[in-house]
Amino acid sequence: MNMKFSGVIPILVTPFNEDESIDADSIGKMIRLMQDIGVQGVTILGVLGEANRLSDAERELVISAAIQAAGQLPVIVGTSASGTRAVINHNKIAKNLGASAVMVTPQAEAVPSDEKVFNHFRSILSETDLPVVLQDHPASTGVHMPTNLIFKMLDELNGFCGVKLEAVPTAPKLRSLKTRYGEKLSVMTGLGALYGAFDLEAGSDGFNTGFAFPEALIALTKMAKKNDWGSIQDLYRRFLPLIVYEQHPGVAIRKELLKMRGAIRTARVRSPGAQGNASIQDTLDKLLQDAVPKQDLTRPIKI
Repeated sequence: MNMKFSGVIPILVTPFNEDESIDADSIGKMIRLMQDIGVQGVTILGVLGEANRLSDAERELVISAAIQAAGQLPVIVGTSASGTRAVINHNKIAKNLGASAVMVTPQAEAVPSDEKVFNHFRSILSETDLPVVLQDHPASTGVHMPTNLIFKMLDELNGFCGVKLEAVPTAPKLRSLKTRYGEKLSVMTGLGALYGAFDLEAGSDGFNTGFAFPEALIALTKMAKKNDWGSIQDLYRRFLPLIVYEQHPGVAIRKELLKMRGAIRTARVRSPGAQGNASIQDTLDKLLQDAVPKQDLTRPIKI
């Protein structure tokens, strides 16, 4: 299956039952909603997919359930780990289970260096038979990749299918990448779409993030192709309070939203992650009234 890293490719949460076991049925429900919405693919086991709280067997369960539910919809698997060999092993498992691509961050290290990052990815790419998304997310890794390092890796290493930029401020680095590589390189926006309007203006090819309303991101991407920046600002401002609120640390608010959308059965976050509460629900009710008034959240919303 060809993997085109552009458009809107949501990052999915990992749903749990109340006893914190994997809720495989909700993985299927979530993906069916995404298919109905019209996304270009899905990503599992990302930074907010709680992958670091899963056993290897549970990772395989999540991947298998997602790929089975997705059918022809491409599935990207997050395979970042503490150690180059662990990433390579995760990539082989993802390949065997039918993934379309993998997404990898630099390895978190006490004393990172450009040379270590380069060698990490060189080893991974030499032993990986899937396209690799390079994820630039210093908030989770502590590794800040300068633009010149990304240039070097893209120029000298084969196997990258795109870059996901999440190093704030994102727009300057995004603009540099698009200026150098143009349409030859797909660069997508993350960070819950917090800087989405600015990134689209800088040349972003779309969104690879977990915002619970990808319908809005699809509309923004289509507007950008038409250079309709006024409409982008209007829609961005409409959803921005919800986007900002979803940015609270952890994944509890995003899970509450997806539960309200009927995509997952519970909003359980695996321990020791913080759970949602009644005040979150009250705030969400108010924000949703402004963003998507009188709409059935369990179906694709009308923008």
